[in-house]
Amino acid sequence: MKQLRVTLSGLALMAAGLGLSVSPANAACEAATAEFGMSRIVDIDTTHGPIFGAMTNRSREPSFLKPNEVVLTFDDGPIPWITKSILDTLDKYCAKATFFSVGRMALAYPASVKDVMARGHTLGSHTYSHPFNMQRMNIDAAAAEIERGIAAVSTAAGAPVAPFFRFTGLADSNRLLGYLQTRSIAAFTVDVVSNDSYTANANKLAEHTLAEIAKTQGGIVLFHDIKAATTKALPIILSRLKASGYTVVHMTAKTTVTPMAYAMHYVAPKLTKTPQAQEMGPMPTLPETPAVTRQITEVAPDARDRTEPSGKASPHKASRKRKAHSELPRSIVEAEADLAHTAN
Repeated sequence: MKQLRVTLSGLALMAAGLGLSVSPANAACEAATAEFGMSRIVDIDTTHGPIFGAMTNRSREPSFLKPNEVVLTFDDGPIPWITKSILDTLDKYCAKATFFSVGRMALAYPASVKDVMARGHTLGSHTYSHPFNMQRMNIDAAAAEIERGIAAVSTAAGAPVAPFFRFTGLADSNRLLGYLQTRSIAAFTVDVVSNDSYTANANKLAEHTLAEIAKTQGGIVLFHDIKAATTKALPIILSRLKASGYTVVHMTAKTTVTPMAYAMHYVAPKLTKTPQAQEMGPMPTLPETPAVTRQITEVAPDARDRTEPSGKASPHKASRKRKAHSELPRSIVEAEADLAHTAN
């Protein structure tokens, strides 16, 4: 992996590059929690469709994290009353996170999606309807789930989102990672699982998460912004991390992802049927705050060959996978062409 350069820049400038706003809370963060909060930004070039995080059997990129650094990630939301509580806690601790939102959830609660972006967090996608075992799905069906998710989250946000994707159940495959490569989208698995999907007790959740972070000395941490226990455990976790000398790294992307026309065509009518559709409007304008100087590490992974078969696939199956990786699935190409013809 190539790390092109390390520079100093303002968070406000980086946020502007992704269509994000900077939370007013940042102004107070510098003096109040200089030893915690966001220690640096990792700005990722997703051109070659990399994958980050230890919980995968695929060829992955080296970690961009130093010991005692964590990346906070939240899946499956938003749910307004839970996501807002998490955002408030992150503001209190001057921490930034990455949210991998499910398309249907984003369309149901567009105001919450906008709030995530308005507070300066990174917004990625997590499929449209959250199917499990994506690696077993037909390539066209799996690609449609990915693309509809991107279209839905982008539509709900009213702004471009990061080319960041997380597989449901962390169920990736070489075939699907190869597809993401064709779209210059990075995949993110995790290093630490909080277990908030299985633990309703906030104290137990906090203790488990902190113990797992200690084992790995940091890493990409998985939470869900649909779990009530997470809202109660997060302040405990962040307070203890601060006391133990950990810092938070914020992931950003050098570019945004452009939704495919066929996917936008699919999600557009669905938005008008959601209870909060009337809340769709321009991104909120927040008061200007002083630029926050942060170290920015630029990461540009080299291309990887994703045509090798997963597991014990036969050479015959491998050759079929190579063909699938050479271009977008035919049904998607045809759908895009049909929409372009209709528009003309």
